[in-house]
Amino acid sequence: MNILINTLLTGIGATAVADLWSLARKALLGTPPPDFGLVGRWIGHMPRGTFQHEKISAAAPIRGEALIGWSAHYLTGIAFAGLLPLIAGPQWFEHPSLASALLTGIATVLAPFLIMQPGMGAGLAASRTPRPNAARIQSLITHFFFGVGLYVSALCIHQFT
Repeated sequence: MNILINTLLTGIGATAVADLWSLARKALLGTPPPDFGLVGRWIGHMPRGTFQHEKISAAAPIRGEALIGWSAHYLTGIAFAGLLPLIAGPQWFEHPSLASALLTGIATVLAPFLIMQPGMGAGLAASRTPRPNAARIQSLITHFFFGVGLYVSALCIHQFT
């Protein structure tokens, strides 16, 4: 049971760290944070049989899309945190490693590059966006901060439990 609780809390914490980076990026660079409502729209169209869009912003809005998108965002972070005990072993939560957390965080960028961005109309690894390399770099940096969040969250959880 501790592994499940650690995974849950670590995933929530790591996702929050990535979200804090997005807010800082907006304040420092003026780059808007991701619109998780559009993620919710993409997911909301799936039960209707539509998994890929030409441009997700042009798709019909879905009732509750912001809630769906933010929920999916945090549930995905929790699922990604579950990779650590699978790969590094359940003892990872007792002795978190920065290297494994960063590698996991950066590796998770494959999900948006290969699944989410193509499905939402941005193309493979944001290839159909106006500035693909900038989008790729921002995704990598965000997932780097997710990795930092995995490590910091696990350290805090271990320290206070």
